[in-house]
Amino acid sequence: MRFKVGDSASYTQTIGEAQVALFIGAVGDTNPLHTDVQYAQKTRFKARIAQGILVAGLISTAIGTKLPGVGAVYLGQNLRFVRPTYLGDTITATVTVTAIREDKPILTLQTVCTNQHGQEVIVGEATVLYEEALEGEGGKR
Repeated sequence: MRFKVGDSASYTQTIGEAQVALFIGAVGDTNPLHTDVQYAQKTRFKARIAQGILVAGLISTAIGTKLPGVGAVYLGQNLRFVRPTYLGDTITATVTVTAIREDKPILTLQTVCTNQHGQEVIVGEATVLYEEALEGEGGKR
């Protein structure tokens, strides 16, 4: 395996109206905390916030495109939502290798999402299987 403990990679995206609307279309989460300005202003957050799982999806992007990258398959993820993500926040999802199984191509990753102020919004840990595509009949499979 070409990874070592301490390897790290990040993916950054600004969460706005388009991301929230696409997420609603994909999964149907129309909670007014995410969709209704007047409702959200009456909550502890005082403004609309993005769905936590939408923001956590940036971790999946970091895993699938950066570290370990193509060939990664989620085996598990735990998450703790520590701060809301407001529309307009720029979130950086960072994954860091904390353990590598010697008997199988499995990585344990620390997963952290921070906002543009450097504040953690999500923390957790992922377990990921990593296998590169194998050569076979008809090319890669």
